[in-house]
Amino acid sequence: MIRSTLFNLFFYATTLIFAVIGVVFSLVPGRGLLMASLRRYTKVVRWGMRVIAGITVEVTGHEHVPAGTVIIASKHQSYGDGMVMFHQFDDLSFVTGDHLEKFWLIKVILAKMNAVVIDSCGGSDARARMAETSKVVREQGRRILIYPEGHLSQIGTHHRYRKGVFHLQEEFGCPVVPVATNLGQRWNQGDWIKHPGHAKVEFLPPIPPGLEKDAFMLQLQTVIEARSIELLDLQDPGALDPSDIGQQRENHVAKAKREAREVQEGEKEKTS
Repeated sequence: MIRSTLFNLFFYATTLIFAVIGVVFSLVPGRGLLMASLRRYTKVVRWGMRVIAGITVEVTGHEHVPAGTVIIASKHQSYGDGMVMFHQFDDLSFVTGDHLEKFWLIKVILAKMNAVVIDSCGGSDARARMAETSKVVREQGRRILIYPEGHLSQIGTHHRYRKGVFHLQEEFGCPVVPVATNLGQRWNQGDWIKHPGHAKVEFLPPIPPGLEKDAFMLQLQTVIEARSIELLDLQDPGALDPSDIGQQRENHVAKAKREAREVQEGEKEKTS
């Protein structure tokens, strides 16, 4: 509890400081200073994870990430996922839920980064917004990170995979690199309690463009979930409840948004 409290205080204070710095750098032409500060921020947070919280992270599989434009499709279990992923690349864009836009400082930074901000529960409106912003990212030749589940998943479980990653690949015409992880065992979602120990993040062989939607989605989910389960440390489970392994879940926020969207789309069909 003491280590967790110290780390959380460190994490939120560091995040606030770098958010202010990020807003200042967002006023400077170009993204260079902003992205450099973001890499420094993630490096500082990873230092805190290791030294204060006792969480070490091993990243492997970089040989599977092609040069140039590529889509990184990652398992998402922890607030720490982004810290690890952004530390791996110089100029990474990403797809994120619109919940972050309620924080003014973060909203300014996201706009400068050309982040693709969508309703994390999907739908046609989210797809249109993703297509519009991703066009800019594609023209810049950047890598883009997406979490196909749309939400943080409880360690050992998964959400229903959203098809936005398939439509993104269609637009980019580039490989999708799946990413597996067990970081949630040490830092589960946004939990206050952290669990000291070792975690792994692994880039997997890329999925080339050209597959049909259902085949692509099945392959993506299968490789990410299977490898993420293989990475689980059952000798030092941390936040993992072994009975959760392989379960599909849907949190109340995702369920409420999905049901509201389905009702709205049903009404549109009736009037069309």
